[in-house]
Amino acid sequence: MKIKLAEIAHGRAGDKGNTLLLSVIPFEEKYFSAIENQITAKKVKEFLAHQLKGEVKRFSLPELHAFQFICEESLGTGVTTSIAMDAHGKSLSYALLEMEIEIDSSGKSL
Repeated sequence: MKIKLAEIAHGRAGDKGNTLLLSVIPFEEKYFSAIENQITAKKVKEFLAHQLKGEVKRFSLPELHAFQFICEESLGTGVTTSIAMDAHGKSLSYALLEMEIEIDSSGKSL
């Protein structure tokens, strides 16, 4: 079945100048492998292509059952100098949670 990432995970965000930090943390450990298999740096960059202009790197944090994406060249000149209507971390973490993944009834990746 296809579900939105928001149904099984939450997101956090931060910003450092023109670099966006996005974290995806599953609500339950059983969803970790499904997210790991399907939410790649390439897919995140494609999904948020309107905002992410630079390289996207994914870091897996298995002991925390979480992922962090470092998205370079994503915030224009940076949050403090941008006139964008909060197209920054919080908005983009919610946007990422709209991505769909496929899982079976036990939460495993299809």
